[in-house]
Amino acid sequence: MNDTADVLARAFTKLAAARARLVLERPFIGSLSLHLAFRAADPEWCATLATDAHSVHFNPAFVDEVAFGDLQFWLAHEALHCALGHFARRDHRIKRRWDVACDHAVNHMLRDDGFVPPVDALLEPMFRGLSAEEIYPLIPVETAEQSFDRHVFDRDDQGGLAGYLGERRLREELRTRATSPTEGEGGAPPPEAAEDAWDDAGSEGRRHRPDGHRDLRVEGMGDPLVLEHLWKSRLAAAAQAAREAGRLGESWLRRLERLLEPTLPWRALLARYVYAAAQEDYTFQRPPRRDGAALLPRLAKGSIRLVAVLDTSGSITEGELGEFAAELDALKAQVSAQLTVHACDERLAADGPWTFSAWEQVRLPAAVGGGGGTSFAPVFDWVEREALAPDLLIYFTDAMGEFPALAPSYPVLWLVKGNGPVPFGERVQLA
Repeated sequence: MNDTADVLARAFTKLAAARARLVLERPFIGSLSLHLAFRAADPEWCATLATDAHSVHFNPAFVDEVAFGDLQFWLAHEALHCALGHFARRDHRIKRRWDVACDHAVNHMLRDDGFVPPVDALLEPMFRGLSAEEIYPLIPVETAEQSFDRHVFDRDDQGGLAGYLGERRLREELRTRATSPTEGEGGAPPPEAAEDAWDDAGSEGRRHRPDGHRDLRVEGMGDPLVLEHLWKSRLAAAAQAAREAGRLGESWLRRLERLLEPTLPWRALLARYVYAAAQEDYTFQRPPRRDGAALLPRLAKGSIRLVAVLDTSGSITEGELGEFAAELDALKAQVSAQLTVHACDERLAADGPWTFSAWEQVRLPAAVGGGGGTSFAPVFDWVEREALAPDLLIYFTDAMGEFPALAPSYPVLWLVKGNGPVPFGERVQLA
């Protein structure tokens, strides 16, 4: 074999051995890693490892040289990125800061499980026990830290996934050597074994190509939400199997319930709804009456009308109102939104509403007032009376009060503290 083929062969063998050791010593993490096929990557694109939630892409030279224990750590690292659904949770966040936050979160989990982190692993002590969403705001905007691996979950970062020419050459050479009568016992694995070593993530989520390779994903597997659900199922199955075998570590027993049934970060979900409302597309949503009576398609250019309402009945603290205002402040600038804020308990706040342009900082009055009972009807009557026609109305409340009899024509997002139900709109549970 030439030098490239030698390095590739050693790298594949080392990866298979590292994963086998993971399965034997740490079956929970090891079983998760079995869902990721090994794919050689162009060294110019991938310096170390990368994952797209389907495969582990690797630099053959890096794998050939890295310490065996460190390679086990990094394989577990890639598997956890996928199991935790990091590919579906970035939303509006800056990719580099999100990648760094995800690395800190995963590395702390692995160290708590008994892994020995490599010296270059991101492990800020103050981030221990925090999720990636909680770590992200603590990462400086211009951070010098870099993720160890490539997280190629976005379309614009998948240019290097086309494959590595050296791997294809190695496959061809191994087939030739295995079938050659002069090299029948030359030590090269048969072509079937070579394929199994590289594609042993199984056929789940894949289908066979006519030439026998298994690198075509089933329709729908590229959808982050579908993939997130699949990995959540894998996480639950791996945890259940390890628990029944008595091989699930104490650190995972403590985390398992939150991982499988998490209280989704309301900030991430709020951002998702706001960005959905700001998509550039044609809309037939009814315009304000002052724009005329004709109902014609108009292009929504990303500049949207947001109405946010604060429940001041007493169950929402001033600190929580401040956090909500700060999150709206950040989001409205990113989607170029005009924001109108009002407050209400059983009646609208006398000194409201407060309107902010995209470039204006959201500042609530020192005392918003309220503290009485709760009725949601005054808010929707006010929106109709003022002909606001919002692209999205966000209500920050405990959902304990009197609702309007009919749902409005515009979308409503309820951010609910407590267990109160809502009769219409979308409900997001506050942690």
